[in-house]
Amino acid sequence: MKEITCILCPYGCVLKIDEKDSKWIVKDNLCSKGREFAIHEMTNPTRTVCTTVKTVFRKLPRLPVRTDSEISKNLIFDLMAEMKNVVVEKKVSIGDIIVKNVLNTGVNVVSTSKIE
Repeated sequence: MKEITCILCPYGCVLKIDEKDSKWIVKDNLCSKGREFAIHEMTNPTRTVCTTVKTVFRKLPRLPVRTDSEISKNLIFDLMAEMKNVVVEKKVSIGDIIVKNVLNTGVNVVSTSKIE
């Protein structure tokens, strides 16, 4: 049995998850979102990733960025390795795509700040 804390609602339930006969058993969730969250975490955990990338601008040498959607948790280290090679050379606004379709996931890396 595994325990995880649900983050989908304010309750923050500590969920107990077990698999029996190819079915997931989730206990101690106070709402229906907890069951979905637990099964997703056990079968295909995903995360939104926030980091920074280099720029050519002296006043802002690093630009904060994030994925515009969640990516599989097992791709986070590959994503971070790719971000080490990114250098922003033009002015950008919040939400501008910095890397399109990163790692062929369909997810974009977008700016969370602007370079004026």
